[in-house]
Amino acid sequence: MKKILLSAAVAALIPASAMAQDGMFKKSAGDILLRGRAVAVVPSEDADLTGAVTGNDMLSIDASVIPELDLTYFLTDNIAVEVIAGVTPHDVDGKNALTGVDFGKVWLLPPTVTLQYHFDPIEQIAGISPYVGAGLNYTYFFGADDWNEAVVSDVDYGSSWGGALQAGVDIPLTANWALNLDVKKVWINSDVDVTLAGGGKVKADTDINPWLVGVGVGYKF
Repeated sequence: MKKILLSAAVAALIPASAMAQDGMFKKSAGDILLRGRAVAVVPSEDADLTGAVTGNDMLSIDASVIPELDLTYFLTDNIAVEVIAGVTPHDVDGKNALTGVDFGKVWLLPPTVTLQYHFDPIEQIAGISPYVGAGLNYTYFFGADDWNEAVVSDVDYGSSWGGALQAGVDIPLTANWALNLDVKKVWINSDVDVTLAGGGKVKADTDINPWLVGVGVGYKF
């Protein structure tokens, strides 16, 4: 899925880059860049269970596609701070020994702040501007429901702090508009407490660690 999304994003962005001209979309200290993206959230999950049920790699978390907004402020011509916001729903199912058990749905609110370095525009390639970043993520879990009540009576997700890495490129369209391709790796870990219908307790040390692959458009103020 990640390869398909990346291929589609590159195919969409290459024709647009031909529209750019030298000197367009130059980033400078004090600029504010607002972007909207469509983002595929692809978990790389792993869950170790202890308690009434034990085992490794026992939960499956599906991928989702969400809208995302981010705001970037340029401290210098090359260094910027970006704040990223969005919410993402995921279905959680058992796998391996728990295959067929439905653990319901949960929503994630994962605000992320990254410190970025934006390279100078590459004039030989339509003035595109690549960047890299690293930062911190906080993830709040909410809206857990829809589990199989014959097996599970309650699921509670603990909040998470973790790191984030980022790489992307802005492809200029005009002096203020640009297309954007962005990839992030975010580390998310939640202590999940599951109460079984029979009264037993299960604790799942759950790594979600998603890839976020986004394509969007940005406007520079």
